[in-house]
Amino acid sequence: MPGRLWRPHESVRQRLEARERELAPAAVRSAESRGRERPEPPSDMRTEFQRDRDRIIHSKAFRRLKHKTQVFIAPAGDHYVTRLTHTLEVAQIARTIARALDLNEDLTEAIALGHDLGHTPFGHAGEQALGELLPEGFRHNEQSLRIVELLEASGAGLNLTWEVREGILKHSKPREGMFRELEERHWSPVEWGAPLASTLEGQIVRLSDSVAYLNHDIADAVRAGLLRPDDLPANARRVLGETHAQRIDTLVSDVVDASWDAALHRRGGGAMPPVRMSDEVAAAADELRDYLFENVYLWEERLAEAARARRVIEFLWEHFLREPAELDASEYTRPEDALTRRIADYVAGMTDLFALATAQRLGFSC
Repeated sequence: MPGRLWRPHESVRQRLEARERELAPAAVRSAESRGRERPEPPSDMRTEFQRDRDRIIHSKAFRRLKHKTQVFIAPAGDHYVTRLTHTLEVAQIARTIARALDLNEDLTEAIALGHDLGHTPFGHAGEQALGELLPEGFRHNEQSLRIVELLEASGAGLNLTWEVREGILKHSKPREGMFRELEERHWSPVEWGAPLASTLEGQIVRLSDSVAYLNHDIADAVRAGLLRPDDLPANARRVLGETHAQRIDTLVSDVVDASWDAALHRRGGGAMPPVRMSDEVAAAADELRDYLFENVYLWEERLAEAARARRVIEFLWEHFLREPAELDASEYTRPEDALTRRIADYVAGMTDLFALATAQRLGFSC
């Protein structure tokens, strides 16, 4: 609070919580969190959402993101995006939006840093392969939640607040019209309710994820020689801008401009407007994404890479099914789970290089 004097009897956390009371009406206050599954005494130095952020950063799953693929599998260059750099970009974009709307930056950052912990090696190719092998299916957002609830800390989980866990689960978007559409199929467990996050902070991460990957995938495609900036659709360039920086600025500014009504809506005061983009900017972003699908994601050599990645995942799956005693993964699986679930948890946690090395050690041949 501007001009507010520090009082010796207050903890740092109490002063931070006092500042949070001055946020926009729709912001989530950490002192009003729905709490943790296992109650814990509060910290003197940090709010509950700050504690969540720190637990995620110090988790093993977070460290492994530096060697997990975004689009290009095990690229030779040093500057291609990985899951870790993508996660940091999402956090930066999400915090910028949250700060502009006067929402809770700490909650937004914690969700952003944890949203992709459950991604498999080899990006979406690995996720698709595991989804076809695991009887109940596999989705990285659900795996991210599983990691923070059940797998990290040798099975104890991170015991995060409800708001962070909900935001992690609900960060995924539908495949079609992802910028315009705010509904998706009901994959979420029943206890989590509607598929869109109930907090605006969670909704910000959902859009920031798309803004980040749309733009860094263009940069990676240019770096790989697949396209030139001038090849992008003319209308999308007109609306969003010609350069990476211009596109990011347009998309972020548009989300802020279109979402004021949501931020000013008082929590608990009826249906809350969502965080959104304007129709024109959302349509231009979707046009850009469609172009990337045709010219980057479905590129012939990219499809060949994806096919090889699927073969690696399938090889590991079949091997551990035949030789469950070799599933030396006590730290990353739960012994009480079914074998297929344990294999999925172990393989999903691998980095690209570790998955390739393990498969080759076990006899995989390209």
